[in-house]
Amino acid sequence: MIAAEAARPIEHPDALDYMLRGRAVLLKPRTPETHKEAIDLYERALALDPQFVEVQSRLAAVLVDSVTIGMTDSASTAASIARAAELVDRALAASPRRAHAHIAKGHVLRARNRWGEAILEYEAALALDHSSVYALSSLGWCKLYFGSIDEVIALVEQVIRLSPRDPRIASFYNLIGTVHLLQSHTDEAIFWLEKARNTSPGLPIPHSRLAAACALRGETERAVAELAEARKLNGDLFSSIARL
Repeated sequence: MIAAEAARPIEHPDALDYMLRGRAVLLKPRTPETHKEAIDLYERALALDPQFVEVQSRLAAVLVDSVTIGMTDSASTAASIARAAELVDRALAASPRRAHAHIAKGHVLRARNRWGEAILEYEAALALDHSSVYALSSLGWCKLYFGSIDEVIALVEQVIRLSPRDPRIASFYNLIGTVHLLQSHTDEAIFWLEKARNTSPGLPIPHSRLAAACALRGETERAVAELAEARKLNGDLFSSIARL
């Protein structure tokens, strides 16, 4: 429905039209180009209606997403997070019971490594929208980094049951693969990370984690090839261990 409405020909688009077009772009496989296009469309919507709360929260979310999934360089990371924080604070001040605004706030906290506070925001979003796959999957990432690794896979399996054709499904596969990798279940990790890579080959992080899993299994040439692909997709993030 979002894609159909966004494709409707309009001579003079308003803020709602630009918002729908931005959401439709994000139904495509995630790449730096789709993220940039969505950001541009959301910015156009805000230019027409600076108080549009849904656009504020959705723009904040995609700005932070671009950072956390490795689609920005180091020069723009801090600016993207700061812009997202400002937008989401405005959104929550105007509409504190909007689930997506709490998700976006969780994203900002997550990008700042404030995992415990981010968990509270995602739980607040789920209290308002019990079936939000976006909040559930984000909660899974926070549980991983907060140290509650044994809770993660069940959360992600629930996400996949709720939205088996989700445009973000590669990131769900990547999260399951990451958990298996950290638990030294190398074969299972490779299975899920390959699913993530094959579903969205433009995401750099599944390539990098697949490189790690292949290296652990002794498949050095394949590991080198996957790391090279990750670096091709984001040479800044994977330029060194220190940067990563």
